[in-house]
Amino acid sequence: MINKSILKSCYRKGFREEDVFDAYKIFFGTLVSESRLKIINLLREGDKNVSEIMEELNMDQTSVSHNLSRLKKCGFVISKTEGKHRKYSLNKETIKSLMDLIDKHMSGYCVHILKNKKEVKK
Repeated sequence: MINKSILKSCYRKGFREEDVFDAYKIFFGTLVSESRLKIINLLREGDKNVSEIMEELNMDQTSVSHNLSRLKKCGFVISKTEGKHRKYSLNKETIKSLMDLIDKHMSGYCVHILKNKKEVKK
């Protein structure tokens, strides 16, 4: 069930409950990509431009730009222009704390996934 205040806000703007679920799918689907997770975790260390992300993650420019576009669309990252370069940073207002919460959850509840995966490979 979606939070009622979110639904009210969306209804006033002409959106239906299905639209809200679609937005949730896009938001959480953003976290499914290993490349996007790597970019998010890299940006947790500090602001980077596309070239720096490419170099540190060994990714091509098209892939980095495509993934940054999706991350920006969902509010995971923000960008600012500095001279000739555009710097990307993690949305510190919301996503930094969300990623910290995910880390806490993963270390407390999901480590068994890694153990099971390791045992299956043996």
